[in-house]
Amino acid sequence: MTPHARPFLWRHRGALLGLGAWSLLESAQTFLVGICLARALDQGFLAGRTSVGLVWLAVAAGSVLLAGPALRGVFRRLSGLVEPLRDGLVRRAVEQALRRAVADPARAAEAERAAVSRLTQQTEIARDSFAGLVLTVRSFLFTAVGAFAGMLTLAPELLLVVVPPMLLGLVLFLLTLVPMAAAQRRFLDADEEFTDRAGALRVGLRDLVACGTTDAAVDGVRDLVEEAAASTRSLARWTAARTLALGVAGQLPVVLLLVATPWLRDQGVTTGALMGALAYLVQSLLPALQTMMTALGAAGSRLVVVLDRFVSSETDGADGDGVRPARAGGPGPCAGPGPAREPAPAVWCRGLRVSYGAGTRPLVEGFGLTVEEGGHLAVVGPSGIGKSTLAHVLCGLHPPDEGAVRLAGRPVAGRSPRELARMRVLLPQQGYVFAGSVRENLAQLDPGADDDRLARAVTALRLEPLVDRLGGLEAEVDPGALSAGERQALCLGRAYVSPAPLLILDESTCHLDPAAEEHAEKALADRPGTTLVVIAHRLSSALRADRILVLDGAGTAFGTHESLLRDSPLYRDLAGHWNASG
Repeated sequence: MTPHARPFLWRHRGALLGLGAWSLLESAQTFLVGICLARALDQGFLAGRTSVGLVWLAVAAGSVLLAGPALRGVFRRLSGLVEPLRDGLVRRAVEQALRRAVADPARAAEAERAAVSRLTQQTEIARDSFAGLVLTVRSFLFTAVGAFAGMLTLAPELLLVVVPPMLLGLVLFLLTLVPMAAAQRRFLDADEEFTDRAGALRVGLRDLVACGTTDAAVDGVRDLVEEAAASTRSLARWTAARTLALGVAGQLPVVLLLVATPWLRDQGVTTGALMGALAYLVQSLLPALQTMMTALGAAGSRLVVVLDRFVSSETDGADGDGVRPARAGGPGPCAGPGPAREPAPAVWCRGLRVSYGAGTRPLVEGFGLTVEEGGHLAVVGPSGIGKSTLAHVLCGLHPPDEGAVRLAGRPVAGRSPRELARMRVLLPQQGYVFAGSVRENLAQLDPGADDDRLARAVTALRLEPLVDRLGGLEAEVDPGALSAGERQALCLGRAYVSPAPLLILDESTCHLDPAAEEHAEKALADRPGTTLVVIAHRLSSALRADRILVLDGAGTAFGTHESLLRDSPLYRDLAGHWNASG
């Protein structure tokens, strides 16, 4: 993070200089308190001149008034450092979320959740921690300047007693910062991984129960819990070491000053100088030191970990330099015919074995599938059989245990989210619509789409009433004000505009009425250069497809509606259930 911190501090050097200038008043106030107390004793009360002693005490009391203007100026300058940091983190979080959402639209909702966490909790943690660190470190440094200057003025021998134990405690404390930050990062990583795993298990709970793999899933979560517990114990150990360092730096100087009093008296140090040094330690220096060490140990660790996440998130993956996905091989299907290319199946996979983990029963084994370019495939099966998991495998979001998957002749394994987004679009059941204009929502997968392409999508999917009700393409969308069906309709329009030749609908029309669903599937299937795969939840969706894939757990069946009614008992049962339910 040092390469990022130095330019930031240099850009805001004016605020830093102003902060230092106002903090000099705090140094002067600290200096006067000890000096005035020493003079009040040596030149006043111990010399039998009470009035002189009272005058010095009045000067010490008056010096406290310097703290008010100093703090006002400090906080005014502090905002010049803290708010730019927060603004920069907010911009970085938004840019990262947009890049991830565009690179992999199927995981846009996940990117949105991460962005919300960074925009709210993590940026505020960074802002508050940074402000606290600046205040406490500044306070200690300028308090130390005033206190050490005062001791040097009273008697240089005082520094020989006070400074060494304080430096020893500081060194011990600084040695704990790096391992403590590592332990904090380890804990946060384990906590986030546990949260992600728990969320994934919640989404796939139906499949886990259906396949009898709950025990294996629990074993995986147990490892994460043990990792979080180990990291917590490590944090506790380093916290104990930090407490020891705090005791050395905070208490040992006072003890040594008291023990060394006879020697100091022999060196000519006056009683007033000893009391002034004690006042510097007890009232000013040690409280500031303890506050700084506590802040560095707690807020400092949090700040390092949070900022590291912002920095590392920007360099992870293949986010690239902008938010617009690059195209391979010219315009997408909506933009008209492209150059001739060697024919290849839109979807090709062989020898697939897919499971939820080692030792679990496979969802499919030895599975093979070919869907020609321009084909229309429906995937059916009982609830929880793994239809969505298979869709994720075809999209490259879930790696198979064995086998290979190719889309348009290109392997999906090892490709970045940006490359996969150009090859296919996966629309999940929950339609993702973000706060922005209608145009931005429709053109999310191809931000450069012109008005003609958007108009073709709106017309093809009969979205005119919805777009008109929202106020046109430039109108702002409030996702919370849309129904589930309206969100799905906008997502279908987004898929139509996208340049990807393969569209996979994972029950993404379930909130539409049957007539709207039929029209949407036909419109997407008729889009030039499009191959359509539908996870079907209605018999009508299966009837509209060229071919139907039946998943039954023990094997698969593939064919037309008529051939499957003849050859697949499971398909006959599903068709009968669909007919009975209307």
